[in-house]
Amino acid sequence: MGNQVMGSPIRKHERPRLEPFLMAGRMEAGCDEAGRGCLAGPVSAAAVILPEGFYHELLNDSKQLTENERNVLRTVIETEALAWAVAFVSPAEIDEINILNASFRAMSLAVEKLRVKPDHLLIDGNRFRNGTGIPHTCIVGGDARMMSIAAASVLAKTYRDEVMGQLHSEFPVYGWDRNKGYPTAAHREAILNSGVTPYHRKSFRLLDQQLKLFD
Repeated sequence: MGNQVMGSPIRKHERPRLEPFLMAGRMEAGCDEAGRGCLAGPVSAAAVILPEGFYHELLNDSKQLTENERNVLRTVIETEALAWAVAFVSPAEIDEINILNASFRAMSLAVEKLRVKPDHLLIDGNRFRNGTGIPHTCIVGGDARMMSIAAASVLAKTYRDEVMGQLHSEFPVYGWDRNKGYPTAAHREAILNSGVTPYHRKSFRLLDQQLKLFD
C-alpha cells in the first residue's frame, strides 16, 4: 500500500535540510527518475539505500546541482551506499506504454536490481504504480527533502546524461551532449532539418507540425 506525504514548497536557491529517513529503524530505498520530459533517449531511474549516519554537504536535488557537483556525489554515493541500482526504459517502450508508466517501470526495475532488499520505498512524486511488492510512500518534492531520494536523483541524472553523451557521438546534429534530449529550440530545429532517429520518442510532440516527420 502506498502513502503520500505533501510538503510546503522549497524556496529557490534555499538549500533544504534533508531528512535521513521517514521512519527510524526501517531500511528505506529512495527512488527517483530522470528524463521524463525529453524528446529523445531513455527514461532512467535509480534506487539508493544509504547507511545510517550518511551525510554529504553537497547532497541535494540533482536539478539544483552543477554537473561537477553531481559527478562528485555520484562517486560518493556509489562508494558509501548500502546498495544502489540504475535502470532504463527505452524510447520504443516509452512509446508503447507511455512515459508515466515507463517512469514507474524504470523505478521498479531499479529496486529489483538492488543487492539488498529494502523494507520500504520512498518515491519522489505524488503517485507510483508499484511493481515490486514492497510498501512505498510517495513524497512530493522528495528529491529536495529526503537524502535517499536526492541520492537517487543524482544517479538517475548522471547515468542518463552519460547515455545521451554516447548517443550524441552517433547522431551529433541533435546536440544531445548539451541538451540531453530535452526540447530545446536547437533540438527541435535539428529534428525539423534532419528528421528523427530510433532514439526519438515518436509518441511525443516533437514539432508543432508533427505529421511532417512521418509522412
